[in-house]
Parts: sequence; structure tokens; C-alpha cells
Amino acid sequence: MQLALIGYGEVGRILAEDLRAQGHDVTAFDLKLRTSAAVALRGHSVVHGVTLVDSHADAVRAADLTVSAVTANQTVAAAAACAPGLRPGSFFLDFNSASPGAKITAAEHVARHGGRYIEGAVMTAVPPHRLKVPLLLGGPHAEDALATLTQLGFTARVASASLGVASATKMCRSVIIKGLEAMVIESFTAARRYGVEDAMIASLRETFPGFDWDKQATYFFQRAIAHGRRRAEEMRETASTVREAGLEPFSAAGTAERQAWMADLADAGLFGKRRGRPFTRRQDWRIEADRILDDLKTAKED
Repeated sequence: MQLALIGYGEVGRILAEDLRAQGHDVTAFDLKLRTSAAVALRGHSVVHGVTLVDSHADAVRAADLTVSAVTANQTVAAAAACAPGLRPGSFFLDFNSASPGAKITAAEHVARHGGRYIEGAVMTAVPPHRLKVPLLLGGPHAEDALATLTQLGFTARVASASLGVASATKMCRSVIIKGLEAMVIESFTAARRYGVEDAMIASLRETFPGFDWDKQATYFFQRAIAHGRRRAEEMRETASTVREAGLEPFSAAGTAERQAWMADLADAGLFGKRRGRPFTRRQDWRIEADRILDDLKTAKED
């Protein structure tokens, strides 16, 4: 098949690797190709045989299926930029973590130019599952696309023929999942400051037996350090989802701020990023919490 990827970040590259391994032709575009990050993206594309192009239109022009895997705040803009270049009748799978309202608006852009929009809601982290990550589909063309996506190796099922249902499921889940990350980072770092982390974790184990809080906390810190910016954007979309339901998104909005705060610390180099290399993955959340506390102490002294 002729496949197009809009977004060549972590998710886009994973999809590209798995689809190219099956022998499909993959063309990709990412706004970062216009920045200094282009060198790394082009290096990856050469290794895996992915064709990188200079615009949305160039990417989608011959595609049977386009997958949009951009940051949440670019969901509608990506669909609008791709729509005029889509081949009539081709599928446009929106992989992005956006609110139901954003997905509906994106679908309108695609439909206006003859494309068939499929709402996609990724229901867990992509890296462990890769192409087979659980995926909810939505919209009037979801059922038509299911066989094609299954053939490609996606683990997908149709949630609803109505747009917004799949995304609402994803976003409401994110209030818990991303919120738990933010709460653990906040709680565990504060507990570390007071020297009560061992007592607190012991109490949590009594309340939630079988849950490895140390291991999970380390994972939560790592995910926020590496992907806090993307998670913050997703949580702003989640807040929009909650607001669209008529509720004030106190938790979702707070989670977005905490994730963005972690991203700011990571961008400042607090956790060891050097010249674009990956963060050092440590085996104990306490190391990262101590870095945060040291930074806060230094800032207060200054």
C-alpha cells in the first residue's frame, strides 16, 4: 500500500518502522524537517527506507491511507493542511490525542475535499505495543477502514459510527492516567523533601496491595521527563473535553501545568539531556526528585 505519515516523532517513526518492515511504501512529513531536528529525522528515514517530503500535500497525494500523528494542538491544523491534497476516497486516520470537538472539526476539513476521516483513539502507550497498540475507531467511515487497518497489523476496533465517542473515551481515561503521573511526581517529591517517602509508600502498599509504587513512580517520572510537553498538550485537550461536557476541568488543567513544568525542567537540562541525546533512564525516582528539590533550593537562594 501507499501510506503517508504526518508527524515523524516517536509514534510516527515506530509506525514507519513496522509498516516498512511489511514492505509498504511510506512517505512522511513533519514540521521539524524545517528545523535543526531534521538531521536526526533524515538519518532515521534513510535507515528504514522512508521517503521524507517537504509538505503535507506532497506526503498525502498518492496515499491510500494517511496517518496523522502530530502533537495534540496541531490536530486540526494538520488535517486542514492535508485535506486539499488527499486522493478522493482515501482514508485519513487521526491518531492524535485531541478533544471530540477538535476531531469533529478535523473531520470536516477532510470530508470537504473527499477524504474519508477515521477518528482514532490510542488507548495506551505506543512503544511497548508498537503497531499493535489498542486503537478505538470512530466516525461513519470507521467500519469501512477496519479491514484495511487490521490487514496492516493495527489492533483496532470500532467504538462508534459517531465522531467524538472514541476520543471522549481516550480523554476521560487520560484524566486518570496522566493525572496519576502528575500526582505521584508532586506527592513523592514533596514526601522526599520531608523525609517521609518510605512511610508514605508503606501506607500506599497497604491501601493498594500488589501495586509496586517504587517501580511505577520511576516510570512516571521518566515518562514526564521525556514526554512532558506532549502530555501537557494532550491534557489541555483533555481539559477541553471535560469543559465540553459542562464541567470545570480542575484536575485536567492542573495535570497539564505539572506536565508542562516537568517539560520545562527537562528542557533546561535538569535531568541530563545533552545536545539532543536521550535522557538517562535511572532505576530510582528518588534521583530525579532530588534533582528537582536541589533546583528549587538553588532558585530560592538566588
